[in-house]
Amino acid sequence: MSLDKMNLATVEKMWRREVEAAATYKHLADRETDQKRKDILMRLADQEDKHAARWSERIAASTGRVPDPKEVERGLSWFQRISDPNVVLHRLEQEENKAEAEYDQLMQRLSNPTDRQIAEEAMLEERDHAVVLRTLAGGKMPTPRSTLDSILGRERWHVRGTGWIGDAIYGVNDGLGAVFGIVSGMAGYTGGSEVVLAAGLAGTLASALSMGAGAYLSSKSQREVYESEIAREQAEIDEDPHEELLELELFYQLKGFSAEEARSMAERLQKEPKQFLRTLVHEELGLNEETFPNPWRSTLSASVSTAIGGFIPIIPFFFTVGMPAVVASFVISTLAHFVVGASKSLVTTRSWWASGAEMTVVGVIEAGITYGLGLAFAHR
Repeated sequence: MSLDKMNLATVEKMWRREVEAAATYKHLADRETDQKRKDILMRLADQEDKHAARWSERIAASTGRVPDPKEVERGLSWFQRISDPNVVLHRLEQEENKAEAEYDQLMQRLSNPTDRQIAEEAMLEERDHAVVLRTLAGGKMPTPRSTLDSILGRERWHVRGTGWIGDAIYGVNDGLGAVFGIVSGMAGYTGGSEVVLAAGLAGTLASALSMGAGAYLSSKSQREVYESEIAREQAEIDEDPHEELLELELFYQLKGFSAEEARSMAERLQKEPKQFLRTLVHEELGLNEETFPNPWRSTLSASVSTAIGGFIPIIPFFFTVGMPAVVASFVISTLAHFVVGASKSLVTTRSWWASGAEMTVVGVIEAGITYGLGLAFAHR
């Protein structure tokens, strides 16, 4: 059965769009250096070629002429040939969405079952292509760490333990740095009187409360963001589960799995709704519930560690005043800076001595500057 004039015009338009999309995907694949992305682009091009071939057959059956794809390919714009690949991908995503809508309209007008089947299959694949393009354009290539997390899962004790140690070390660091600066400045201003002890205690308390409040609000905000993203992702799954399945399938393909393996893994996860939801949020946004600290534990850790760090510079002032207390405070604070800096090697990859030396230098410079400012104000 031949196509009527109106439907023939629409089919010819869809044929040109399919040919142009296939050629653009091939151009992008030629420019792509990542083999995984190149393979995906070539798969999209092959699917577009198949759509174009089927429409070409219908056009030939209705008009007696076979359309020439070379004419369309020669007409590709400079934008599609040399523009930034991610920009082209975003433009292609928009075109795929338009094509899906036009196929939907075309299906309502077609009476031939064969034509309707061609249009329906093409429409579904265009929808899938839009999802693929959105992911590719977003540049969401996995890191080695994310791949390892995906395969092995996170070791909860390791994540939480490291987070607690890190919070404690950085809390001591902040308290020590802040109060050492206050003590040095007040020592320069007063010569080491009893006022230094009062100022140091006030600074310790203020730093501890500030760090505790910050840690609580930060960890609470992280969890709230995670919960809002979970709700948003669940709404997307409810609205279009097929699209979300395809997104997860594509993430696994980008990690190096074959199309068949990726499809099998995504379908297996989809049978477990809760895990499917958590996996999507993790793959799309890098969010994982296990990495979020407990707000109250973070508050306690940050407050206590900051108070400990802040208390160190004022210890000598409990026993003496004047320059002996100032010198003793400088000595023990400098040693504490080295110890705390070296302790950072527990949560970083740097050597302990380099980290310790760096923090010691920073502490000495800080003390020199604040002590000098205190002297300057004292002799105004």
